[in-house]
Parts: sequence; C-alpha cells; structure tokens
Amino acid sequence: MVKLFKTPKTHKVYDTSSKWGLFKTYMAFLWGDHAYLRLGFTNAHWIDDKMLRANQPWPFQLRWFQKHDGIKTVINLRGQRGSFYALEKHACARLGLKLVDFKVTSRDVPTKEAILAAKDMFERIEYPALLHCKSGADRAGIMSVLYRHLHLGHPIEDAMSELGLRTLHMKAGKTGVLDYIFERYLTVGKPQGLSFVEWTQSEDYDPVRIKSDFKSSWWGTLLTEKIFRRE
Repeated sequence: MVKLFKTPKTHKVYDTSSKWGLFKTYMAFLWGDHAYLRLGFTNAHWIDDKMLRANQPWPFQLRWFQKHDGIKTVINLRGQRGSFYALEKHACARLGLKLVDFKVTSRDVPTKEAILAAKDMFERIEYPALLHCKSGADRAGIMSVLYRHLHLGHPIEDAMSELGLRTLHMKAGKTGVLDYIFERYLTVGKPQGLSFVEWTQSEDYDPVRIKSDFKSSWWGTLLTEKIFRRE
C-alpha cells in the first residue's frame, strides 16, 4: 500500500504532576536530552548585569540562579516540546519564575517579524533574566548579539563577539549562518546608511536568499552535524 501523506508525528507528553511521572521525565531528560553533560557545566556568561546566557539548565540550577543571581525571567529558545520543557515549566511554576518561550533555530536566518519580536521582548521582560538554548552556543549566541545591539545599543561589530568559541559556537559549520547575517549587514546594509533594524525590514533582507548564499565548510559541517550534533 502506498501512503500519499506522511503520518503526523506524535510528541510524547510528559507528566510532572506525580512523583513517578516526574521521575520518568527526569530520566528522559538525563539521557534523551544529554543532560548528564550539563550537570557541572552551564556555559553561563553574563552579557551585562541584567542578562545571563547559558545552556539548558536543570531545575536545581534554575533555583541556584534565582537564589544567587536574582533571576526573575527565563527565556527558552528551544520550543515547547520535550522532557526539558516539561521540567523547566514545572520548575518555573514552583519557583515563581516567569517563563518566556521564544523559539529560535540555529541554521536559519530569522524573519523580519522575529527581529522586531526579539526587540519587543527585551523591552518588556522583567530583569534579571536568563536566556538559554540546549548548548548555550548558537541560538543563545544570536539572541545575545540581538540583546546587546537592540537593547543595549552596542554596535553590531562589538555585539558579534557573543558568537564565538568562548561559548562553543562553531562558525565554520552550518551554524555559521548566524554570523553571516551580521556580516551581510556590515557589507550591504551599513554602507547604505541603514541601521540593522532598518536593513532587516527592507527588501534587501531576504532570509531565504541570505541562507542560500551562505556556504559552510565541510569540516565545520562534520563537527556541528555529525560529531557535536547541534540541535
């Protein structure tokens, strides 16, 4: 029998309302989300005195960030499915932390709307805040650049330092498209006298074309896609 349509993918629902359900969710998080690698490594860096960037935190780490750093808002860049999200949502509710979901991808160019939405989010959230993806390298990196430029007013040239090996970002692989966005602005938009926001709202800013113009190296792609398996 030939299937004309793909069967919709079902996503597992995690129960955190019972002790047994919470235990199973922790086990899925530990192994399925590779959380064992993040037990003692948070890849945490303060951007300024209001914003902390990190990898996917454990619930006990959220409690620590709240107690020692006064974190009030958690910005999740990974989406709303998976054991990580079930535990994070459960922990934020128990701790009284505001959870903001702002999904970002590490191999695509953000839309015009996403740039404006990021600017708006930074203006309305309660600080201090923590933003995170899975590894704290790529999606946290581009959002850190946007935070520094759109919210703090730092030049793109300076803000781009948030995308670097210091936080394990790989420019050579497919995730290097995140660097390319800003490099493209500096070579195309800025010479026209356009601000970054003006450029991203202009006809010159075409996410599909910009992504197609970007070329990653074979060895960088091997690292990000096969060895490190960046999300």
